Amino acid sequence: MPFRPRLLPLSAALASLFATLFALPAQGQTLNELYESARGFDATYQGARAQYDASVARAAQAKAGILPAVGLTAGATRNNLDIDTLTGTGRGTTTPRDFTTQNIGINATQPLYRPANWATYEQGKRQAEIAQAVLTIAEQDLIVRVSQAYFDVLASQDSLTLVRAQKVAVAEQLASAKRNFEVGTSTITDTREAQARYDLVIAQEIAAENDLQVKKVVLDQLVGRPGSVPVPLAQPVVLPTATPANIEAWVAQAEEAHPAIRQAQLGLDVAGLEIRKAEAGHKPTLDANLGYNITRNPHGTSTSTVGTRIDAASVGVVFNLPLFAGFATENRIKETLALEDQSRSVLEGTRRSVAQATRAAYLGLVSGAGQVKALEAAEASSQSALDANRLGYQVGVRINIDVLNSQSQLYQTKRDLAQARYNVLLGNLKLRQANGTLTVDDMNAINATLAKNGSTAASPAPGEQPQAAPSVPVAPPPIPVVPPVPVQPFNPPAPTMPSAPPPPVILNPPVR
Repeated sequence: MPFRPRLLPLSAALASLFATLFALPAQGQTLNELYESARGFDATYQGARAQYDASVARAAQAKAGILPAVGLTAGATRNNLDIDTLTGTGRGTTTPRDFTTQNIGINATQPLYRPANWATYEQGKRQAEIAQAVLTIAEQDLIVRVSQAYFDVLASQDSLTLVRAQKVAVAEQLASAKRNFEVGTSTITDTREAQARYDLVIAQEIAAENDLQVKKVVLDQLVGRPGSVPVPLAQPVVLPTATPANIEAWVAQAEEAHPAIRQAQLGLDVAGLEIRKAEAGHKPTLDANLGYNITRNPHGTSTSTVGTRIDAASVGVVFNLPLFAGFATENRIKETLALEDQSRSVLEGTRRSVAQATRAAYLGLVSGAGQVKALEAAEASSQSALDANRLGYQVGVRINIDVLNSQSQLYQTKRDLAQARYNVLLGNLKLRQANGTLTVDDMNAINATLAKNGSTAASPAPGEQPQAAPSVPVAPPPIPVVPPVPVQPFNPPAPTMPSAPPPPVILNPPVR
């Protein structure tokens, strides 16, 4: 059996690699800190906030239809008249007449019976509630988008770290294969296989570096602060569970609390009030009027040369009954009835979509939690398989490609496990978003799973500006190091040359 030298230990190389990779800048930011930054910077959320303010103001305008309207009027008019005498004394003469009319007044109108105005007022209140539901959806979407970008960066960092750790392991395997080939204990095939695997890992490292930079750009653009450094998960990772563990309970909760369903229900109410407005086209209206007006003619009028002043106070009721509008009201009622049916269909479709999304999110979270457990078992199995293959390579029962494949399987399992954990954390938020109950408190629970040595913002006293907390470098999650396998000395016996076989015996044929 050929002699194979013992592989070099990886502990020193991996420790140096992790120290370099995780030498973070001054401080890291928690999920809560980056979310607060995104609330003040993200254009999508800011647009939703402005739309909410506009919708509330628009809804408040509807109240004007049931409140009194008061107006102040004032004016001055200069009149120049030429009075022609047609009959009687002075017939055929023209008399000029110039005078000024001044008026000022205040008038008020109070609607007493206007069904359309009251329906509009009720619509305004529901439209304000619709605006609140839309803003709630935007806030939940921002929480998920920030969390997604946050964990995308952490996943890319883990992927890059594991690829570089794999590069160190493959480099040692390549060096070992070259040494074995030089001393004649292995073929050139081992070296070529290790070199091919090393080149592949280099390509994976380049791709991982680019992916990390892209993910960082996405996070920085979302939160509005360059150089964001997310705090990694605490070790050991504690993943949340879906409570209650009943899919129908989540669906029932969505039916009661989801803002999209609430929005659709309010839309149906607004459509019903629109029918009332259309039907009001057949009903009378009643308004109360109150006014006080002053009219002055200091130089008289067209019929008098005496200056006058008239003070007039008025109070009254105006009744109006529409009789015929060219069938406009009847057709308007038909239109609003059809629109109400449309709103009812939208509500039913929203309920179905929310229920489907909630069930899918719940099943995804449960599946993700099971996948984490399976990958944790696969990680331990892959580590044992790598140990066995390394030992087999030392004693000559395994070849180089077996060790390389075991290394690739182990690091790929580690990457999949890290990604699965992030998916479970995100899945918990997406489940609550799907059933409409996602709040900042749910994000705080996720934030509690982060490492405690990240920066935390202290609550400032009233009137004080918030101060940045001192930073502590964030430590990387440890990766198990494969211990070196002891090799027993091997002294094969000297080869012996086989002896030549005896010459064949040829018998003479009988002579006749």
